[in-house]
Amino acid sequence: MHKPTFQRQHGDLKHRRQRTKQVPERVRYPATIGGASRILVWTRLFLADGCHPQYGIVLDAGSSHTSMFVYKWPADKENDTGIVGQHSSCDVRGGGISSYADNPSGAGQSLVACLEQALRDVPTERHAGTPLYLGATAGMRLLNLTNPEASANVLAAVMRTLAQYPFDFRGARILSGQDEGVFGWVTANYLLENFIKYGWVGRWFRPRKGTLGAMDLGGASTQITFETAGPVEDRANEVRLRLYGQHYRVYTHSFLCYGRDQVLQRLLASALQTHGFHPCWPRGYAAQVLLEDVYKSPCTVAQRPQTLNGSARVSLSGSSDPALCRDLVLGLFSFSSCRFSRCSFDGIPQPPVTGNFIAFSAFFYTVDFLRTVMELPVASLQQLEVAAVTVCSQTWAE
Repeated sequence: MHKPTFQRQHGDLKHRRQRTKQVPERVRYPATIGGASRILVWTRLFLADGCHPQYGIVLDAGSSHTSMFVYKWPADKENDTGIVGQHSSCDVRGGGISSYADNPSGAGQSLVACLEQALRDVPTERHAGTPLYLGATAGMRLLNLTNPEASANVLAAVMRTLAQYPFDFRGARILSGQDEGVFGWVTANYLLENFIKYGWVGRWFRPRKGTLGAMDLGGASTQITFETAGPVEDRANEVRLRLYGQHYRVYTHSFLCYGRDQVLQRLLASALQTHGFHPCWPRGYAAQVLLEDVYKSPCTVAQRPQTLNGSARVSLSGSSDPALCRDLVLGLFSFSSCRFSRCSFDGIPQPPVTGNFIAFSAFFYTVDFLRTVMELPVASLQQLEVAAVTVCSQTWAE
């Protein structure tokens, strides 16, 4: 198993390098690669010629929230791929657009404050030539599975709002899991200068180092993506890319229902079924659980009892039991069946894993909480496991 290293990144690429804190292990955990910053790869599709800087706007509609990123780049390219930097960003207030299934117009309205900021961040004379995209991820993929009509209404409302602004609106769509995984991998390696690097002599060059694999823990799904030398058994998990004049063969898979929020819902459903208490909650904590909220997600529908009073509430208490909590988590995964030569879990094929990985999004936030709030060492997988047991053993009062 590959050990983790931790890295937090902020601001533009220069400041990221200056302000990075590293621990010498093997998976890095940056704060801001997840979300729309991973969609910066889109910007290479609309680079234009000319002597003035170009701008692009990407809205990342994640399952729990939406973020807007404004990118800026020089007009020239390096081996047919643009050199892109983040100009500004804005976090949309409220939940993700999928949370507006019962109020689609609210999804569009929620974006207005950030779009108004974009009007200020992009020079007025550049508005008409600035591409504007929205990419929705696993939250909308889940909504589209359960209620396609609501999903379409939310996207339509969002598109109406975006089209009212003087930018070059290029569309809003639900990204596939494959897109999400590849965008995260490209962005992580771009920011770490694994594709191309600016040298002291004022020229871009290709560094002689390999790429990192990417592990992205979102709210509703988890993506695992890495470069592989040989062909992938299931071609649906293989993507070939050409970046800065180089060719890459990449394995990627998006595990729907394995994002942080959906895993917590699945654990809650499992606790209700098997224990009548929650071993992952601290002792001394209790909550009234509305059963309809637990089982309304497509991620928990398989655990839904045949006879269920959806309006019923159940009182559930925590027990601070790390061993039972671990067993509950392991029960979410299946390692038994695999019709390919090798699998990760749930029968999903995965080629041999080599090299280092970078972990981001909720991976980072979890590690950062343990390190900064709980003040626990988390520089290795062993320390991370000890920290998890320590926290899971504490009572609510502690």
